[in-house]
Order: sequence, then C-alpha cells, then structure tokens
Amino acid sequence: MILRKYMSLLGIGSAKIDLILPKETYRPGEQIEAYFLIQGGTVDQRITRIECDLLLENHAEETSRTIEARTILSTRTIAAEELNKVPFTFRLPEVVPVPGRDESYRFKTKLTFDQGTESVDQDWIKIVV
Repeated sequence: MILRKYMSLLGIGSAKIDLILPKETYRPGEQIEAYFLIQGGTVDQRITRIECDLLLENHAEETSRTIEARTILSTRTIAAEELNKVPFTFRLPEVVPVPGRDESYRFKTKLTFDQGTESVDQDWIKIVV
C-alpha cells in the first residue's frame, strides 16, 4: 500500500482527467456544455483544483496564448478506481482571433492534487467565424 502511494506521488497510478466535449467545431460566443471525467488511480487522492484554459497555439513559432481560463477549486477526495463526472460550462468569447494557417485552438485541462504530480489533458477544437 505504501509503495502504491509513493508511486502515485510520482504520477504512476494517479488519478486522470479527461475533458469530454460534445463536438469539435464551435462558433464565437457559443456555449459549450461538457464535463470532466475523473478516473481514480490506485490510491485515494485529494483534489485541490481543476484548471481549464482555452489556448491559441502557433505551431510554427511553438508558442501558445491563453484566450480564457477557468478554475474550479475543490477539497474532495477521489477514491481509488472511482469514476466521477464534473459538469463544465464554457462560453466562448464573442470575439476570438481568427487562427492563421499555422494556428489552432485547444483546451488544456489540469487536475491538481494536494500531493503528487498533476494530470493533464488536451482537446483540440475548431472555432469557425
């Protein structure tokens, strides 16, 4: 049991997060009704927050710019092997930069624990004008 706890602190067997989106293409100002699927790891872990950022990625320059950010603070514990859905609503800005040839949008989601490494997920989306 102690070995599993220390391995989860290193990210091995820790809880994972996945943003589940209903589709891939959106329009500016559209409201997204989605959810985070959190799957418990090999040991119980206390979640401190979920961060979800909408980023504009420039692949040619290998840079990213945050367009909007959301943080959900938490003090709940996710049990080992537990599956949990957390609702997520996000309204895209009415005005967003039109992506260039080498640019695209993505949501970067991060699950943070009181101890151990973070779980990160990314979901690419298209925003059409």
